[in-house]
Amino acid sequence: MICRILLLIILTSCVSGSFVVNVTQTCYQAEENHNITLEWTFTTKPDRSWTYIFILCNLITEDNVSVLYQVHEGVEVSESQDEKFSGRVQSDKDALREGRIRLQLSRLRTDDSGLYLCEVNTDYGFSVGRCRLNVTAVPDCPECERKLDTSNTETQQFTGDIKLSMVRRPFSQS
Repeated sequence: MICRILLLIILTSCVSGSFVVNVTQTCYQAEENHNITLEWTFTTKPDRSWTYIFILCNLITEDNVSVLYQVHEGVEVSESQDEKFSGRVQSDKDALREGRIRLQLSRLRTDDSGLYLCEVNTDYGFSVGRCRLNVTAVPDCPECERKLDTSNTETQQFTGDIKLSMVRRPFSQS
């Protein structure tokens, strides 16, 4: 499967035309349990029917390829979505009509990190857009968070003392 996707990327770069899929951001950074919106844009032709549009968005990691989102002949196919994304991906159908694929991925997990490829195939062209997502883990240690908060309070206290001493300092006149 990975070889097939890589072959598609190579073929796409060899066949250049007027149909292009772009990403709005090539690299995303997010924290675990947060939400993120991944977005791709593609060339649209208003006089064309949406019955011949195929979209396949995948997550590629070192050991797996997972389907994030799929549209077949203009209709979203949720059955093909990988189980790990079930209930966590929402698409903006209005944006799709404007040539934008907007996918909100909620409740991020660290294993959502990887390369996201979005292939768009229409009767007037084919192209692929790619971006990376890096999801970092939230610290598990409540004591670590308290230490961070405490040091921040101490810093605020220290700076407050400096400001206070500056205000109380007698003003000397020459």
